[in-house]
Amino acid sequence: MQLSRSAVYTMLQTYAEKDRIITVLPPPFIRQASPHINDDFDEAVKNAANGNRTLQAGLKISKMIVLGDMATGKTCLVNRLCHQVFDANYKATIGVDFEVERFDILGIPYNLQISDDCV
Repeated sequence: MQLSRSAVYTMLQTYAEKDRIITVLPPPFIRQASPHINDDFDEAVKNAANGNRTLQAGLKISKMIVLGDMATGKTCLVNRLCHQVFDANYKATIGVDFEVERFDILGIPYNLQISDDCV
């Protein structure tokens, strides 16, 4: 296994990749279709992230489970998100594929655990 694809290696990184650092909310593709009114994080959220350094302690983990019918592109989506690759050769997922992505949101490190489950 390549070290860069290791889930533990990803979780222990000091900094997130440049495209995984989030300091402002990205704009919606179609504003009328977005349920969000504000263009940025709420001021209370920004103040909590910037002022309270106790938020830095500990490991912040979120989990995402990708479910769907067979041969619908779940693994392709996960590979595109995590490795910036698209594999045109279809191989059925047996069991569960597991990936971890590191994000820095308002300077606070988060790890997103992604489970690609076959149904």
